[in-house]
Amino acid sequence: RIAFNQGFKENDLRDNDGKLMEWDEELYGRLCEIGGGKERMMGYWDRIGYKEGTWDLAKKLHLRKTDIFQELIGSGKIPLRPGVQDLITELLEAKITVAVCSTSNEKAVQKIVDMMGPQISSQIRIFAGDCVDKKKPAPDIYLLARDTFGFLSEDCVVIEDSGIGLQAGRAAEMAVLVTKSTYTKNEDFSEADHVVKDLKAGRVDITTLEGIALSTGMEDWGVDRDIQNANVGRGRW
Repeated sequence: RIAFNQGFKENDLRDNDGKLMEWDEELYGRLCEIGGGKERMMGYWDRIGYKEGTWDLAKKLHLRKTDIFQELIGSGKIPLRPGVQDLITELLEAKITVAVCSTSNEKAVQKIVDMMGPQISSQIRIFAGDCVDKKKPAPDIYLLARDTFGFLSEDCVVIEDSGIGLQAGRAAEMAVLVTKSTYTKNEDFSEADHVVKDLKAGRVDITTLEGIALSTGMEDWGVDRDIQNANVGRGRW
């Protein structure tokens, strides 16, 4: 949101009333229902009747937004959410495949993944940006990742923070764990398998994810552990 607003300011973009365009938390939360940064701007412009909001302008602003976002990450102003690095480290140590599927620009996503250090980032495959024609809530990006690795949907667990992400994971027939964000905390996540404030507060670990995986195979992920987290077990638990 901050990066989008900075892009609007630098280009002196104003609505039909002459007011500088700016997305507050409530508005951005609603706009998060639209997958993709360029698409999000187009949707916003359509809502306010901004006729100068073209696709070319959206692409230009999105490139600048990505640069600003990377600068913010590099300055330490956008940290990783609590529990992310610990969970990914645990999964990788257990030889479980980890991938990032995002509607954001690939460079921006890579910058976030790189925050975890080269040893971790080198093991994470990124599917992002325009690598699929249909973005979330369509399941395409999750299906692409699944097929790339040769997995079954029932053996995958999606971790999401938005309603459209939940819809995408569900449409891909995968289990979905939701970590609420500032912008999506009021969305309906009743269809999720498990919902937490964040990964750390929710004490999400490998056993949590193994427990909500749809697979009922005796070996599951090969972790060979019983579920320890209340109310998230299924199948043989």
